[in-house]
Amino acid sequence: MKMSGNTVLVTGGSSGIGFEFASQLLKLGNTVIITGRDQARLDTTKKKLPTVHTFQSDAGDPKAIAALYAAVVKQFPKLNVLINNAGFMRKINLHAAGNELEDLNSEIETNLSGPIWMVQQFLSHLKTQESAAIINVSSGLAFVPLPISPIYCAAKAGIHSYTLSLRAQLKGQSIRAGSAVDRNSAGGYIRSGRFDRFKGDASR
Repeated sequence: MKMSGNTVLVTGGSSGIGFEFASQLLKLGNTVIITGRDQARLDTTKKKLPTVHTFQSDAGDPKAIAALYAAVVKQFPKLNVLINNAGFMRKINLHAAGNELEDLNSEIETNLSGPIWMVQQFLSHLKTQESAAIINVSSGLAFVPLPISPIYCAAKAGIHSYTLSLRAQLKGQSIRAGSAVDRNSAGGYIRSGRFDRFKGDASR
């Protein structure tokens, strides 16, 4: 897949890995769109990356995703790359008596359900592009979980598994899918910061 001239949507692009994705992709000559829940942080990112496009949106809210899709596709009809990066990590003591059942799922909603919803929402549009890609950000903790963050690790393991199935179902299509993980982990993408090759797909 070409490394420049793409139109890329990065969820959670105002900080961390998402910000680095946006920064590096802009340097390569791509049109980059980022999302985030905090408008102030998006505004700060816009000052640092003047050519980036921003949309306030919650990646863990299906209604917000539907609204984001309508706005982005209308303004950027050539969108051909989706990077599902938005997520958060918490320390959770499973022995704690005060754990509320609904609250325990919040990391699942953003880190696992969110990317699944995003893919489902944008897939039909991505299929119309000559060349497209979906990148779901996973973690080495999907393979070697950190006990103090059990829900986060479970969500990242889930997104890795989902991405393997997604990639298999997209075989023969114009869309490629993979996981971005740290350099010491197994996954679809060779390592974070490398946007040109999938593991087992180095010739492309």
